[in-house]
Amino acid sequence: MQEFQEPAVDHVVEMSHICKNFGTVEALKDVHLELRRGEILSLLGENGSGKTTLMNVLSGIYFPDLGEVRINGTPVAICEPRDAFALNIGMVHQHYKLVEVFTAAENIVLGLPGALTINRRALARHVREIADRYGFRIDPNKKVYDMSISEKQTVEIIKVLYRGADILILDEPTAVLTPQETDSLFEILRAMKKDNKSIILITHKLNEVLAVSDRVTVLRKGEYIDTVETCDASIQSLTDMMVGRSVSLEIDRPIIGDKRPVLRITSLTCLTPDKTRALEDVDLEAYGGEILGIAGITGSGQRELCEAITGLHPIAGGAILYKGYVNGFEVEENIVGKSPNEIARKGIALAFVPEDRLGMGLVPSLDMVDNIMLKSYKQRKSFLVDRKTPQKVAERLVEELEIVTPDVFTPIRKLSGGNVQKILVGREIDSNPRLLIVAYPVRGLDINSSYTIYRLLNQQKERGVAVIFIGEDLDVLMEISDRLLVLHSGRVMGVVEPRRTSKQTIGLMMLGHQHPGQEGDKAV
Repeated sequence: MQEFQEPAVDHVVEMSHICKNFGTVEALKDVHLELRRGEILSLLGENGSGKTTLMNVLSGIYFPDLGEVRINGTPVAICEPRDAFALNIGMVHQHYKLVEVFTAAENIVLGLPGALTINRRALARHVREIADRYGFRIDPNKKVYDMSISEKQTVEIIKVLYRGADILILDEPTAVLTPQETDSLFEILRAMKKDNKSIILITHKLNEVLAVSDRVTVLRKGEYIDTVETCDASIQSLTDMMVGRSVSLEIDRPIIGDKRPVLRITSLTCLTPDKTRALEDVDLEAYGGEILGIAGITGSGQRELCEAITGLHPIAGGAILYKGYVNGFEVEENIVGKSPNEIARKGIALAFVPEDRLGMGLVPSLDMVDNIMLKSYKQRKSFLVDRKTPQKVAERLVEELEIVTPDVFTPIRKLSGGNVQKILVGREIDSNPRLLIVAYPVRGLDINSSYTIYRLLNQQKERGVAVIFIGEDLDVLMEISDRLLVLHSGRVMGVVEPRRTSKQTIGLMMLGHQHPGQEGDKAV
């Protein structure tokens, strides 16, 4: 009697015993990954766990020090991206690599061998065929600078499909998408899966992992932990695998009874360098003892709003009124037209965690002590520089925030993104602000570091600080915010209470639909 044998699993990618070192740092240590034909595999791990490094090995950006890569069962050497393309592997990076002044079609064929001229009609027809097959919406003749974020992502995905990719790697594809755009992307991924495409999805959003993937591979500190079927996993189990211990996933939203107005903005209008309106007639109020969330797709005016309040962006109209105690007296001061130095000299207790943490927030070449001194050196009362006080602050922040660093004199550029963000947030909070503005404070951070930031923001709220939190993860914004203001193209679509508003409604507001109860919600 012949013994029954299970059919062999059809693996399109097999990565075995992959090792990669950068100097003395072991980025990957004996890592394994298997991708089946026609499946969506999620790749999870904390910051610095090796996810991107592993995918850079598969896409030809890095060459492994040790290990083997097999494509369709055959050992291959992927020495450069050109080799990956030849093996029908395409990677869509988190930061899009498009030429803004070119059309979608021109970007799709950019870099491909061929004639000096382009048959634009044939090209547009081919692009539309790919789009129709999977459900993309795209205008091949539209310039990239006129596109939304989701349209740019569509161009990037079609670009690798046009080159014949059967294996796609998507790095944080939903980071800046609305819920509706995310749902559309997932429908497209499912259609690609039905067409026998194999997809590796790198993301920090565990609810999306459970919604769209078939299996999940988890890395921790450069090492392979396990691969599990998504149907057998939960957000809690995946988090515990990533971190290596049990982690609470509750985001607190403490209720503060006595809320006092700290900031009132009326009819704020700001222009871009080319004189178009970045913000138009924006009204908002921020109260001490609450977190005011700001939601909107990228480029809706969030950056200009932050910089206008902090004196970093010129204002074309409106008022920004700060209400608080200045030099012992309660005042309502219009800070429009004042520079950051003038705001600080007036004794206004304002702190800002910018989106660009290493460009605007911190100096990468300086150590932790010197970066803290940048916030406080103007308060010195003598010609001598006080380094002892910033050093004590740095050492306290390392202990309280569990910052991983060899010492407080290590240059910031040598630390991971999560630790850099903890330093920036910790420094701003240490200045005892009455108004704290944070822009995308957990962008690119792992779940453990993210929850540390959420805890810090809630601590400030409980101390009576007015916190303005600009974020891109709508689930988090709805969970942590007391009120949520939605921006679209520089205009306020409404101010809602997240506990009483659906995610779909807020997503529609982010796309430009006015909330029907806007006026009433402003008073919430």
